[in-house]
Amino acid sequence: MEAMKEVWKLIEAGEIEQGLRQLAELERKADHQTKYEIAEVYHELGHIEKAKTLIEELLQLYPDEGSLYALAAELLIDLDEEDEAIEMLLEIEEDDEAFLQAQLLLADLYQMQALDEVAEQKLLTAAKKAPEEPIISYALGELYIERGDYQKSIPYLKKAVHSADPIPDANIELKLAEAYSASGQFEDALAYYQIGVKKRLDPNGLFGYGFTAFQLGDMIVAIEQLEALKTLDPDFSSVYPLLAKAYEAEGRLDEAQETLEAGFKIDEHNDQLYLHAGKLCFKRQQPDDGEQFLRQAIALNPGNIEAVQTLAAYLKHNEQFDELLELVTHIRSFGEEDTMFTWYEATALRELDQYEEAAVRYAEIEGFHQDDPDFLEEYAGFLLEDGKRPEAKAYYKKLLQLQPERSDIEELLADLESFS
Repeated sequence: MEAMKEVWKLIEAGEIEQGLRQLAELERKADHQTKYEIAEVYHELGHIEKAKTLIEELLQLYPDEGSLYALAAELLIDLDEEDEAIEMLLEIEEDDEAFLQAQLLLADLYQMQALDEVAEQKLLTAAKKAPEEPIISYALGELYIERGDYQKSIPYLKKAVHSADPIPDANIELKLAEAYSASGQFEDALAYYQIGVKKRLDPNGLFGYGFTAFQLGDMIVAIEQLEALKTLDPDFSSVYPLLAKAYEAEGRLDEAQETLEAGFKIDEHNDQLYLHAGKLCFKRQQPDDGEQFLRQAIALNPGNIEAVQTLAAYLKHNEQFDELLELVTHIRSFGEEDTMFTWYEATALRELDQYEEAAVRYAEIEGFHQDDPDFLEEYAGFLLEDGKRPEAKAYYKKLLQLQPERSDIEELLADLESFS
């Protein structure tokens, strides 16, 4: 209809008010089909109540018309009246042309209500009725991805991606790549990421592409994609730790450090960035900076066990036993507990000649580290220092069972036996 075409031209040209005036004028003398089209335009422009009035009028005249129920349901969804929308969609019969659209809308509504199994059944019903319809295959694939069932999503997404009928505004390749990557099928994922990012530069797609390349050990591609993401969306904070790791894997430590510093500016409260920066500083022979970064990570998140253990290991290696004790006490004040903390505490107490307290701490955790050669050797040495030779011998023997190649321990045991 020419009048509707003119309205659309005005709207597309940005002359919304004039378009609305023409719509109102057209509405007064429109036939029923044109009123439906006017309602669609109102819906598109966000004038929900105007559209709803028209559709309710048409429903009085055509109470069996599924397309009216479907549009009415969409309007109710926009008005946050989901339960009423569901009731409206359930009115659409299976032989109605709008039935498939109704199932798609119902699936979305049930997902919003966390009724994933009901949503799945609606989509499977639609797929059974129209097995070659790509939008239904795509919807099923998306549903399974959102549910974390990536392997199950792949055949549906493959069917959609190879359909002769494209789905407007849907980058199915990126979804399929995501499913393959999450399933650990990185090579298949990479092929679809290559296609998907060419179709549209999507931040999540670029991140997935870079992550997948990283998992495959192709750091050049990973860096290329992650740098592209950083340029496209500098606020995408997850890119910085992964990009830094890629640079580090390539031995480009300065660029890794620069990437982390850029990340601090975007997300100064990201403890993982500080943890990575600390470990990187140790690798770059900058231990003082490394210690400070680790302390910042712990200040941001005392529950960052890796940061705590890395700093504790550094303090132990550096023989900063007073500071090691302070660190364990500080972490425990936040309710954090780990047998490794007790081990570090025992080591520090031993080195500070607080043997009785050290003995208590070692005894607390000996049952947790029976298969750890480092613990067995340290605890056996402590027992030996404390004059408990039989107990020390028992732990050295356990150590030798785990590491039979340790000739030094064998010699030590022989010496202990000779003094028995």
